[in-house]
Amino acid sequence: MRSSITTASEALQAALRTDAWFGACAPSLQEALLRLGRAGQLAAGERLFTRGASAEGLCCVTAGALRVGSLQPDGSETLLGYVEPYQWFGEISLLDGLPRTHDAVADGDTTVWQVPQTELRAWLDANPAHWQDVARLACAKLRIAFTMLEDIAHLPLEQRLAKRLWWVAHGNGTRPDAPRRQLRLPQEQLALMLGVSRQSANKALRALEDKGVLKLRYGAIELVDVATLARAAGLA
Repeated sequence: MRSSITTASEALQAALRTDAWFGACAPSLQEALLRLGRAGQLAAGERLFTRGASAEGLCCVTAGALRVGSLQPDGSETLLGYVEPYQWFGEISLLDGLPRTHDAVADGDTTVWQVPQTELRAWLDANPAHWQDVARLACAKLRIAFTMLEDIAHLPLEQRLAKRLWWVAHGNGTRPDAPRRQLRLPQEQLALMLGVSRQSANKALRALEDKGVLKLRYGAIELVDVATLARAAGLA
């Protein structure tokens, strides 16, 4: 990753505060994350980190997107998540100090705000009450993971797909009141996220399109009505 700016502009600070987790943090923690962090640029396909790499701190995508998953021994890819602006990640290794759990690869040109592990842990140790904020970030993702595991066991693919699209549109809970209507999410990646074949994912997408929930675009999905999507997902 190539470093660029070393301070957060006012526009970036305002954008970061649109994230539900960051926006709920105390001003002192927000200031520390902005002051200690730096921006870096990734080219398409470039890795931010790999599975098993040493922890390097807390990160936030500020432009572009990251595919988070792992490469299997047979060459196939497992895709667990798609990280977009302004979602924070890396809290697991920040909390336990152990290596990264997955690979993070840039999906197109991407900018990441990275807060170094050593400096951030030192600040948190000096301000221990804010470790709870880091735990809050981890717990929010753990709740989503538990829900998805339950969905795999009980929900039909079409409903699971609608629910995953709803989560992506809402930034995995980071944008509760401002869902996106245009999702830059190719069907191949969506299939990987769901653990199904591309053909199965396409069939479920076509079924949702026939119901007026969405429209399929080249390399993207347009949500026609988020309320209808929520009903298809069983969330309303």
